Amino acid sequence: MKWDLRRTARYYFLRLKRLQGSPNSLAMGLAIGASIAITPTLPLHTLMIIAITLLVRVNTVAALLIAAVISNPLTFILQYWLAWKIGDFFFPDRLSWIRLKTVLSMLMDQGIIDSLHTLSKLSMDAMLVLFTGGIILAIPLGILTYFISYNFFSKLRQKRQQKHLLN
Repeated sequence: MKWDLRRTARYYFLRLKRLQGSPNSLAMGLAIGASIAITPTLPLHTLMIIAITLLVRVNTVAALLIAAVISNPLTFILQYWLAWKIGDFFFPDRLSWIRLKTVLSMLMDQGIIDSLHTLSKLSMDAMLVLFTGGIILAIPLGILTYFISYNFFSKLRQKRQQKHLLN
């Protein structure tokens, strides 16, 4: 079975185009979905998207659809790497390669209790760095997604209304 990127992109584009709702609801759903999908909260994306879109009362399907496009096995490495690099800029040396190597060598020499304590300190720094980088990525992506998709859905709605008036 051969995978065709153009066909997959067209499929998702048509799915977006066929969504029903107001341009604001659709655009806000896409913005929320894109923002959450770019953050390094991988196992919680779907739950967070559903909760926030239902709370804000915007299109949940649009949010889930764009999240599948943005956060998938082909993009995970790039997303986490970008979040790490951006977070490391704001919190330097909290999650560097040198520190990771040092922690791994310490784990080899420590007992279980000391290893858990060392890992807990590293995991807090890792969460701080990755979440900071992810949030800094998410804000401009969400804003950009909202304005582009609002423009797209507004034009699509006008085109549908004109077509309906002509018939």
